[in-house]
Amino acid sequence: MSVFDLPTPAWMAEDHKMLVEQAGRFFETEVAPRYEAFEKAGVFDRDIWAKAGAAGLLCAAVPEEFGGPGGDFGHDAIVTYQANLHGCDGFGGPLHSAIVAPYIQHYGSPEQKQRWLPKMATGEVLTALAMTEPNAGSD
Repeated sequence: MSVFDLPTPAWMAEDHKMLVEQAGRFFETEVAPRYEAFEKAGVFDRDIWAKAGAAGLLCAAVPEEFGGPGGDFGHDAIVTYQANLHGCDGFGGPLHSAIVAPYIQHYGSPEQKQRWLPKMATGEVLTALAMTEPNAGSD
């Protein structure tokens, strides 16, 4: 049995199912053909980020009031899964969307949310996260 033979998870609503198709097509047509070049260069071209934002594939769980599509964690999980399924696991969208955006959304000031989240959702601003622990990790 392959992953394609598995039943649709019970948590998926109709919009989740449509996103599976949309995200899959995006990674298959826009990213996968160029993925090797991105890996070699060590960076994804900015146009991919803009296209992902325009397609609603960045910051999927960010509310509409902050420029996002207003989805939920399941939407971000679908985008991440489709990127990995299509061999595009180096695409930083999942870190940007499902880790950094929720930090800003839940802990940022109203001004920070208005300043950063809309630009993150469009791909205009790209984010990452760096942490360390005292006496451990990479410090």
